[in-house]
Amino acid sequence: MFAIRRWWGLYARRAGLIALAVGVAWAIRVTQGAVIYEIYQWITYPLQAGLTQPEQIENAYVLELQERIVELENQNQSLKSLVDYKANLPGESVTAAVIGRSADHWWHQVTLGKGSRSDIAVGHVVSGYGGLVGRVIAVTPNTSRVLLVSDPNSQVGVTISRSRVMGYMRGQRGNRVTVEFFEKNPDVKAGDVVVTSSYSRLYPSDIPVGRIESVNLSKSPAPEATIQLSSPVGALEWVMVQPFEPLEDVDGPPVELVPEGEP
Repeated sequence: MFAIRRWWGLYARRAGLIALAVGVAWAIRVTQGAVIYEIYQWITYPLQAGLTQPEQIENAYVLELQERIVELENQNQSLKSLVDYKANLPGESVTAAVIGRSADHWWHQVTLGKGSRSDIAVGHVVSGYGGLVGRVIAVTPNTSRVLLVSDPNSQVGVTISRSRVMGYMRGQRGNRVTVEFFEKNPDVKAGDVVVTSSYSRLYPSDIPVGRIESVNLSKSPAPEATIQLSSPVGALEWVMVQPFEPLEDVDGPPVELVPEGEP
């Protein structure tokens, strides 16, 4: 008994601290950290302003209004940029909001919040500030489905603005696409501006597409280049839709011109 008393006298404080630590760890695990938050609130309560419930609700409402104002300012700036872009477009165009896109096919298609009631039809060209976005492939009275230029099934006839070299562009599921050239030794280099071709059967000519990022002249069967799209296809909120009548192919529906030997 004397030995126990002596041990307790020597180690009581240490044993108490260990027990406290174990208890706190157990409480944190059981309450998933809520106990820490409650302790913090209890300790800091005298330092808090002591707002009444109506005052807390009012502060929360004011904060919400401030956040809404920031969001409206950002939307207003985005729409202003789109209006400025629309002013430079030839002919009539319709402004439409992007209201949907699939998470599994983010770079393939988007859905717009306007359709045939706004005179949008299949084949119309879709662009945004920066340049080409895609074309309308299906419509309902109030919605339109757009095939993006970043979709691997998308083909666009393009021209290098500086040298007038032509080729056709294919999507790559991202903000970068690939162009194959018709010539074996095309005059292209990094930084060249790319626009839609006058030979394109699906798009009007001279719509900005992007800039050449890299060139592979040894690529077989045709030289190839990687283009960074100028339009933010991955972050679209508003677009412009322009009427365009695709040129009919002799043997079937409208298609883009591709190099000889391609399907």
